[in-house]
Amino acid sequence: MDAAIQQRVDTWLNGNYDEEVKAGIRKQQSENPDDLADAFYRNLEFGTGGLRGLMGIGTNRMNKYTVGMATQGFANYLRQTFGEGEIKVAIAHDSRNNSRFFAETTANVFAANGIKVFLFEDMRPTPELSFTIRHLGCQGGVVCTASHNPKEYNGYKAYFNDGGQLVPPHDKNVIAEVEKIASVDEVKFTGGEANITIVGKELDEAYIQMVKGLSVNPDVIAQQKDLKIVYTPIHGTGIKLVPQVLKAYGFTNVSIVEEQSEPNGNFPTVVYPNPEESEAMSIGLKKAEALDADILLGTDPDSDRVGIGVKDNEGKWVLLNGNQTAVLAFNYLIESRKEKGLQQPNDMVVKTIVTTNMIDVFAERNGVKCYNVLTGFKWIAELIKEKEAAENYVIGGEESYGLMIGKELRDKDAISAVAILCEMAAYEKAHGRSLFQKLLQLYVDYGFFLEHLISITKKGRDGQQQIADMMERFRNNPPQTLAGSPVATLLDYEKRVRTDLQSGQQSPIELPKSNVLQFETADGTKVSARPSGTEPKIKFYFSVNAPLSSVEEFEKVQSELKAKIQTIISDLAL
Repeated sequence: MDAAIQQRVDTWLNGNYDEEVKAGIRKQQSENPDDLADAFYRNLEFGTGGLRGLMGIGTNRMNKYTVGMATQGFANYLRQTFGEGEIKVAIAHDSRNNSRFFAETTANVFAANGIKVFLFEDMRPTPELSFTIRHLGCQGGVVCTASHNPKEYNGYKAYFNDGGQLVPPHDKNVIAEVEKIASVDEVKFTGGEANITIVGKELDEAYIQMVKGLSVNPDVIAQQKDLKIVYTPIHGTGIKLVPQVLKAYGFTNVSIVEEQSEPNGNFPTVVYPNPEESEAMSIGLKKAEALDADILLGTDPDSDRVGIGVKDNEGKWVLLNGNQTAVLAFNYLIESRKEKGLQQPNDMVVKTIVTTNMIDVFAERNGVKCYNVLTGFKWIAELIKEKEAAENYVIGGEESYGLMIGKELRDKDAISAVAILCEMAAYEKAHGRSLFQKLLQLYVDYGFFLEHLISITKKGRDGQQQIADMMERFRNNPPQTLAGSPVATLLDYEKRVRTDLQSGQQSPIELPKSNVLQFETADGTKVSARPSGTEPKIKFYFSVNAPLSSVEEFEKVQSELKAKIQTIISDLAL
């Protein structure tokens, strides 16, 4: 075994760690030395969003000690930032295995450092944690979740006093403090239990009332209260609030997918508990079809992502992608606010740089400012904070099935998204249309934008290096043409430079540094390459567009655009 790895193993065997942990290490030494090496070859990185990794024994795993050391570093930074007065944090967790244990560990460490802790009595959606930080005036917060990752994973997302995830300079500063914790002996695990307050129903009610206040057309819901809604929480936290929120909105015909209603960290009915995956939504689709429902909705384990199923023009159930869902939601809030006389001259919406440009098009035509930020809702939250004195935030979103409606929380929220999507379905039904028909009409009105995503996973210790090499190749040798159209612009967000590839002229990108490359062609195609910050994978986002003269042309133009994307993939040799 590598000497550095062996040293980490020896530290755990000889240090202040539970005997059960030490016995587990000895067992792995004799039975699974390769697994042991992987568990100790590095420290689990506390990144800009916190921790995420496999659960188990070792420095490269989610466990009591890695969570404790991360919390001690975060607690130290909160003390440095906010002084010796009262500091408050809120803590929540999802339905994953060990999430409650990690949440309690986190609460105990904060409390032992003299910080007042509001710990939820049981699992709660991530967006409720963001809301709670703002509602209770906390200086920070943590939710223990690995979002949509497989069951073997868990994670730790850190939040600041605005209810958003950490952004500069706090993200790097917290990382620095966490990295200073050289030994588990520096962690205060016990001694502050009196600083912990258990919370629950009172915050649920405040959150539900906040979401109810986002409704634009309650009168339409009253007319369409029996809209047939099918909902699946995919074994996660959504069951805690989605049915209650839909009831508060006035919907009376909600069917829960029973097979997936029970919170279960093993996610027994799915491979990935992610509404982006058609497999995760398949049981819900069958129920929606059997009931002849109007809409199907699914949320991931911590309820920050939402998936949606609707009937197409032939009555066949289809799942919309995240861009299509965002187009419908953004357009609904812009159009309905305008119709109701609620639109303000300073309204703004926010999306990420890899989300469909169709939103930019219809926002501009409707007189609403649309901002583009880096991937991640923390950047949407940061922009709201920057602009809130002068501009009125309405909705934000990204292609990865995330929406954030209203300004009372600062992270993506599948609970309020479910409510607004159902209201939207009710509105279209009241006007004799389905959501699918509405989407096609938007394509006719604003242009047909088609998006596609490829994720390439590179596992093992050299996976990250392979991804880095791939990015460097594209950075130094950008493609000349894509699907026959010249690549006109290269946007390098790492260097924060936009380059006109024809003239060589460069201009600055006014966004924080991020390892993302974008190629824009002369005909309006956009391709983005972005390594994941939490997993050993790289994502390629494709966006092509064409005019749609009529709804009847949809299938033909869609086939042409799909073929174009395949040509681009081939051109990039992916």
